[in-house]
Amino acid sequence: MSALQQPMAGVKVLDIATFLAAPFAGTILADFGATVLKIEHPKLGDPMRAFGTPTECGDTLAWLSEARNKQCMTLDLRHPEGAAVFRRLVAQSDVLLENFRPGTLEKWGLGPDALREINPRLVVLRVSAYGQTGPKRGLPGFARVAHGFGGLSFLAGEPDGKPVVPGSTSLADYLSGIWGAVGVLMALRVAERTGQGQDVDIGLYESVFRLLDEIAPAYAKTGFVRERMGADVPTVVPHGHWQTSEGRWVAIACTSDKIFARLAEAMGRPELTAPDRFEKTAQRIANRSEVNGIVADWAAGMTMEQLGAACDAAEVPWGPINSIADIFADPHIAARENILRIIDERAGELALPAPVPRLTETPPTLRHAGRARGADTQEILGNWLGMVAEDIAALRQSGAI
Repeated sequence: MSALQQPMAGVKVLDIATFLAAPFAGTILADFGATVLKIEHPKLGDPMRAFGTPTECGDTLAWLSEARNKQCMTLDLRHPEGAAVFRRLVAQSDVLLENFRPGTLEKWGLGPDALREINPRLVVLRVSAYGQTGPKRGLPGFARVAHGFGGLSFLAGEPDGKPVVPGSTSLADYLSGIWGAVGVLMALRVAERTGQGQDVDIGLYESVFRLLDEIAPAYAKTGFVRERMGADVPTVVPHGHWQTSEGRWVAIACTSDKIFARLAEAMGRPELTAPDRFEKTAQRIANRSEVNGIVADWAAGMTMEQLGAACDAAEVPWGPINSIADIFADPHIAARENILRIIDERAGELALPAPVPRLTETPPTLRHAGRARGADTQEILGNWLGMVAEDIAALRQSGAI
């Protein structure tokens, strides 16, 4: 499939953000065919290049994975000549991605209002710790802080333990990138109809708060404050993690009375669904420890293969709790091609997470891993702005690129 057939073909994106949140929105757009220019400071570059596991090419695995499919150029936005070049690029672009502290671009004379005087259709994704408004708007923050402020870390951990990292340390960054990509797509749709761009404003904490089930309406309605419950959830039982005889962990999800009845049959305990036992969800919640103990005893007496076969036969949702080694060995993940293996010209053999979602007619492509700093500067200035070698050399001499 040619690049012109991809969903975002023809869309031009300027990525002046650093680290992960807003840039990840650019990665998603680039995976599906957008032309994304990663613009970095000529000397400092994006700190993401040094974040994570280093490789022989000087950039980390995180950079090689998450800066993929982007062209890389250098430009100092605080340099007068650099800002002038940037404005020329904006005139030809559809989207700008940024995650500076609120007010920074305005201080440089490059705020969205000023840029839309050049290009009224410009869509600007603005990701910050707390958003563009509110009393905390100017404060710094990273994903770990967002997890806490947005309510996610409070829920992560055992009931008698301290709050823990809710999975990926960078979860709020990735989620903000996804929300950002969604917002950009909607804003582009409006720009197509009206010719008018707009800002997409995301606070890192908002990306996790929006995903916390019914916690907000439940508190407003009843005053219920959900505490840490380990693998349990307040509304259904059994719904958690259990260990098998060989020490593997599995997840079992009984989200209805019918599924619990099927699990009881699989365990050889049909009497558990009697009206005076655990037939209904409310009965199981009231006797959470006993029900979980019964499932724990059953799981402990079986291998994971045996438990999986019993659950599959009874149509009970279950799955292994996989390490990354388990994921690499799993035949389903291999069949779905969820891991892309490539040979990178700078870093050699790489295995990268495949793009999501899967489009059947216009699938995403991986054209290359994250590029070297400034690798495409000359080509971009020449092709986009028609600059000749002498012009580019002068910009380099001045420190603007």
